[in-house]
Amino acid sequence: MNTYTDYIQEIEERKIQGLNPKPIDGAELLSEIISQIKDLNNKDRADSLNFFIYNVVPGTTPAAGVKAKFLKEIILAESVVAEITPAFALELLSHMKGGTSIEVLLDLAVGSDEAIAKEAAAVLKTQVFLYEADTDRLEEAFKNGNPIAAAILESYAKAEFFTKLPEIAEEIKVITYIAGEGDISTDLLSPGNQAHSRSDRELHGKCLISPEAQDEIKALAEANPDKSVMLIAERGTMGVGSSRMSGVNNVALWTGKKASPYVPFINIAPIIAGTNGISPIFLTTVGVTGGIGIDLKNWAKKLDAQGNVVLDEAGEAILEEVYSVATGTVLTINTKTKKLYNGDKELIDISSSLTPQKVEFIKAGGSYAIVFGKKLQTFAAKTLNIDIPQVYAASKEVSIEGQGLTAVEKIFNKNAVGTTPGKVLHAGSDVRVEVNIVGSQDTTGLMTSQELESMAATVISPIVDGAYQSGCHTASVWDNKSKANIPRLMKFMNDFGLITARDPKGEYLAMTDVIHKVLNDLTVDDWAITIGGDSHTRMSKGVAFGADSGTVALALATGEASMPIPQSVKVTFKGEMKEYMDFRDVVHATQSQMLHQFKGDNVFQGRVIEVHIGTLTADQSFTFTDWTAEMKAKASICISEDATLIESLEIAKGRIQIMIDKGMDNKTQVLKGLIAIADKRIAEIKSGEKPALTPDADAKYFAEVVVDLDVIAEPMIADPDVNNIDVSKRYTHDTIRPLSFYGGDKKVDLGFIGSCMVHKGDMKILAQMLKNIDAQEGKVEFKAPLVVAPPTYNIVDELKKEGDWEILQKYSGFEFDDNIPKAIARTSYEKMLYLERPGCNLCMGNQEKAAKGDTVMATSTRLFQGRVVEDSEGKKGESLLSSTPVVVLSTILGRTPTIEEYKSAVKGINLTKFAPPHKQLVR
Repeated sequence: MNTYTDYIQEIEERKIQGLNPKPIDGAELLSEIISQIKDLNNKDRADSLNFFIYNVVPGTTPAAGVKAKFLKEIILAESVVAEITPAFALELLSHMKGGTSIEVLLDLAVGSDEAIAKEAAAVLKTQVFLYEADTDRLEEAFKNGNPIAAAILESYAKAEFFTKLPEIAEEIKVITYIAGEGDISTDLLSPGNQAHSRSDRELHGKCLISPEAQDEIKALAEANPDKSVMLIAERGTMGVGSSRMSGVNNVALWTGKKASPYVPFINIAPIIAGTNGISPIFLTTVGVTGGIGIDLKNWAKKLDAQGNVVLDEAGEAILEEVYSVATGTVLTINTKTKKLYNGDKELIDISSSLTPQKVEFIKAGGSYAIVFGKKLQTFAAKTLNIDIPQVYAASKEVSIEGQGLTAVEKIFNKNAVGTTPGKVLHAGSDVRVEVNIVGSQDTTGLMTSQELESMAATVISPIVDGAYQSGCHTASVWDNKSKANIPRLMKFMNDFGLITARDPKGEYLAMTDVIHKVLNDLTVDDWAITIGGDSHTRMSKGVAFGADSGTVALALATGEASMPIPQSVKVTFKGEMKEYMDFRDVVHATQSQMLHQFKGDNVFQGRVIEVHIGTLTADQSFTFTDWTAEMKAKASICISEDATLIESLEIAKGRIQIMIDKGMDNKTQVLKGLIAIADKRIAEIKSGEKPALTPDADAKYFAEVVVDLDVIAEPMIADPDVNNIDVSKRYTHDTIRPLSFYGGDKKVDLGFIGSCMVHKGDMKILAQMLKNIDAQEGKVEFKAPLVVAPPTYNIVDELKKEGDWEILQKYSGFEFDDNIPKAIARTSYEKMLYLERPGCNLCMGNQEKAAKGDTVMATSTRLFQGRVVEDSEGKKGESLLSSTPVVVLSTILGRTPTIEEYKSAVKGINLTKFAPPHKQLVR
């Protein structure tokens, strides 16, 4: 056996990087370590004991199974280890969360040794991660008259695993640390280019902000051992962008507290804040770790003597500091008064950060324990045939007599579980809902698998209609990191019950389609709820929520999610699109017009955008729903006409059938089942039994936005505004500028057409523009590289059938080959067209990147600093986001086009058109 020797060698290699030993998750290694513990003369025995006690991953990992069984031997005196008494062995079992540890504890609790049974029962009473196999054993023992089983059930019914936990402190002292000015994206906390290391928590923690920031945070913590370091987004929102558990994990690693003395690198209870609060997805993730997220409101708009907002020369509101949170400021969170103080001075009410439900998360060390605890209490009470004692905070139920329902309120009412029967719920209600579709993406999937292991889940919940594990974020380059991570991820998820982009057995070709596009097809019901491990999980059918890897794991394991019903903002349209405009420009204009209408206040933030799209199919309208992530919305819902929805469902059925034909369905025939759901929904719409989802005519909205198509006179560009003197206004997605702003002379170094924001029509626009330029100029010459990454293979196949792919091939200098995928990411580009593999490509920023300091014109969604392009020493990299025709023309010219050049270039080309519905889409 040499597994241990290899492990020691790895430890020495990690020391060079300043890292501790990697936590053990493999059965073979831990078995060897146990053998060395049993050998009293083994030279490695002391180290082996240390590894066994302090360095094993808990839950359902193979190593956890081996550890639990050895601890059982010690408790039963079948093995004797002087350093691990039976009492200590039980304590170690109590920290293993679930899986084999619960199985062992149940064996002991219902065993013949009464003294051991009582001790095991005392530990079991503290555990919450029990599944059907565990509760079935407990129920059977109870019915057979086992008094220990009865005592455990009585404890569970009282939820003593929660009530006996210490109450949270009345006062929590914090010391502030400004992590950045303006919106802080999760890229700052967990960069996309470090995605490969997310499952190695200590290693990944090294990428938080910067080494200098880490040193500063460490110094603050060491100088203030009685305080928690609170990371702050000054004059911005914390955690915008991707929905990364790794971002919160990194913050917790540096500023939180250990979840268990026997589990390495898993920290909880981070405290974060932002002038404009925390992004909705990130706030959910904070709850997963039992942390606190605070909306500081420490900057406010300056008002004149008449109460009017004072504007600067650019017409934007001037902000004034209400109170200081400069780095090193000591503040107090009072959990009883629910206010934030500086000394004795009250600064702000923070009740929204300390709702009864959030306080429960803090007390329990995270939201998982509450979700599983409630299920366990319900099971116990039912088994004992008693009423459920009121232990947890009652769910808030808001029901307003005579008020209609928005679309999201209708969906939540349909999917709600555990609410008062017959009660109609409105926005603000706390709701537990069944989830229909779940998506896991490949750069957070390993973390999702870890979360599933930690909560001892082994199979997908039967409630879920379908779940998919993507391969798109690592599609561009099949490098050594991908080869190490992706196959084991696909095997885990395939075994768990998901449809996987790559077949662990290699029986079907890898599908690297962008996950959001796949989920958009798998969502075959406009009343469905989707949870996905990415902020762009925003479907054109039903309502979808981007989520962290932990929430995705919870949805996979339980088939449920919990959240308040969000408020909605209604978006409708008037006027007519000009023939030379593209729908992407309507999307950007929506954000621009909304900000203008509400004097700079983003009414979309944290709410559902209910867009009355009417006539665009799910493929085309996805461009709108996708962008709502950048509008900081919690989710979006497309209100479609009946005929349009039917067309979208038929398209989805065809694509699901392609997946079946490729051999991607599993033994439970999930994909076949989704086609049946789509057929049923189509029949309901056609018969009039259940038309397409619409809100009630008397529904109430937080705000209503009417987008005037008549005033959209030229292409619109989302600009990161990298040189804005006000740092807080850089990289915000809120700076939407007309094409003419650039005067036709801004140099463009690279163009990118790809990501989830494009559809088949965009590829056809590209092909037609190249044909036109060739016809007009006699050739196609690129003055800047153009990278093209179709979102799906279906699109490539359809373009091949229709002749458009042949056109793209004609003008390209590189075309992907799935038989020989790239092993090395590009570091430089020639002035030509690159036809890249379907997937995320440049938008993800973890593999391919533009050259440092480039100005990139892209159809992407991401303009964050360092994402698509990093800064060079002499120039800031910038990613300007625009429509496909603007990108194409910019690469042909090597600069931004004038409006005249643009109009000429798109003449006769079928751009993505949109006409508002002719009637109000309400019931």
